Amino acid sequence: MATKGNPGDNRTRRSFSIFIVVGLCCFFYLLGAWQKSGFGKGDSIAQEVTKSADCSVLSNLNVETHHGDGMKRTNDLQLENKVFQPCADRFIDYTPCHDQMRAMTFPRENMNYRERHCPPENEKLHCLIPAPKGYVTPFPWPKSRDFVPFANAPYKSLTVEKAIQNWIQYEGNVFRFPGGGTQFPHGADAYIDQLASVASWGAYLFKRNVIAMSFAPRDSHEAQVQFALERGVPAIIGVLGTIKLPYPSRSFDMAHCSRCLIPWGGNNGKYMMEVDRVLRPGGYWILSGPPINWKANYKSWQRPREELEEEQKNIEEMAKLLCWEKKYEKGETAIWRKRVNEAYCQERNSHVTMCQSTNADDTNNKDDVAGGELKPFPERLNDVPPRIASGSIPGISVESFLEDNKLWQKHFKAYKRVNKIIDSGRYRNIMDMNAGLGSFAAALESSKSWVMNVMPTIAKKDTLGVIFERGLIGIYHDWCEAFSTYPRTYDLIHANGLFSLYKDKCSYEDILLEMDRILRPEGSVIIRDHEKEVKKVKSILSGMRWNTKMVDHEDGPLVPEKILFAVKQYWVAGDNNSTSSR
Repeated sequence: MATKGNPGDNRTRRSFSIFIVVGLCCFFYLLGAWQKSGFGKGDSIAQEVTKSADCSVLSNLNVETHHGDGMKRTNDLQLENKVFQPCADRFIDYTPCHDQMRAMTFPRENMNYRERHCPPENEKLHCLIPAPKGYVTPFPWPKSRDFVPFANAPYKSLTVEKAIQNWIQYEGNVFRFPGGGTQFPHGADAYIDQLASVASWGAYLFKRNVIAMSFAPRDSHEAQVQFALERGVPAIIGVLGTIKLPYPSRSFDMAHCSRCLIPWGGNNGKYMMEVDRVLRPGGYWILSGPPINWKANYKSWQRPREELEEEQKNIEEMAKLLCWEKKYEKGETAIWRKRVNEAYCQERNSHVTMCQSTNADDTNNKDDVAGGELKPFPERLNDVPPRIASGSIPGISVESFLEDNKLWQKHFKAYKRVNKIIDSGRYRNIMDMNAGLGSFAAALESSKSWVMNVMPTIAKKDTLGVIFERGLIGIYHDWCEAFSTYPRTYDLIHANGLFSLYKDKCSYEDILLEMDRILRPEGSVIIRDHEKEVKKVKSILSGMRWNTKMVDHEDGPLVPEKILFAVKQYWVAGDNNSTSSR
């Protein structure tokens, strides 16, 4: 979560969302001062989550007699007896849908080989991904922004490759991130200062904190996304290639590219059109690095001036066709703004082939903001989103939205009676695997945490646009496949109704193994579902080195919905592992 000022305070945050385009050799940087290092192995707090639960308000955990006949089926017994073995140590950083060897079998054209390519069923791993030896719990935020334990991401090569950029330094047993980068070696603060006077964007950034979603391909530069998540920053493995980004239209207020090496002027402008799709009306696109100001830099960039000139010309022409207004150019940085309303943009209508909008709330009034006005954060978080107010999502009314918000505040209070540290800052990177309207994240809202709200692609209602309108972030994903992230990148995972949703779609075992892969050692999980599904999940987890606690619904034992709390045990590669798989 990118912040300005004191990252730990509770002042108003996030008037807008940003996605940061990360290329083959760059990343983005956070703001603020660094602190001294120091860390301890593991986290004893996690072990106390279930021990310290306040069970005085909960019923007996034996739910066998509440619903059903209490008999164990043959399949349940088979699941309960299965013990999952550790994978071989070479899989410590395994990313199933971004495997380097598999990627090289796909075409390089338009970055196809860097996109998601998941393993077929017969190549899936059915073992537990180990943590590296010496793995430790990341520093709490905001210290994690500036320091990452070396054992968690042991890649010194970046300290050599990016030495002159002031981005990463190796000091003792930690990596330190001073805040520099290719385009801003003097730090992110100086870079932001340079942009602050552009239109009203700088005012928004300085007066309110911002949450940024970054993505980068898994390439020869080791673990850029992994470093970001270790630092407590939202990021995924991804690339602008042959398919759309996994976000709804009108999601972000700003898109930023710093030397991301994306051919913006090529492919008939399709990458710029994709940025236009995900930008909200009035949003900004910032391009920093080649080809901007090519006349002064073509020699240092070691590229032909004619090539750079043509590239910038194509970008400028496409921006005009998209009706983007150029607001600023200085040095190697240029900023364009998307029009608030595109309905009367003749250039766009006559020269650019855009996808037909499926949003019923698109406006034809040139004085209106397309999609509806959004209030500043934090009002936006609990205000009725424009997509709902306009009736764009069938089956979801203003009343049902408000009721959902109220219900999740109730659920969250019940969670805290079992896991008392859920909003203490112990869990920085949080995922909601079936986010609905984003009300779990809204109930959790804390400057110490951020939530990746996942919208399953098989969900009955697509509400991810609502989540973004609330000032939150999220992504589309199918849980029959692996998520686009490194192992051990989330501290807490929440799954509401997920297994009921997928019970006829794919294996519970595969979903739980993926949850184990992306969860940190001593990370926590909360699963809310029908009792039958929760019991199946609990039996599988009994063979996965997790401690579990099943409790009744907060309204009592007669409610068929149950909640399973789980904590992943701490273990690392070579830790009494009698068997290694594959």
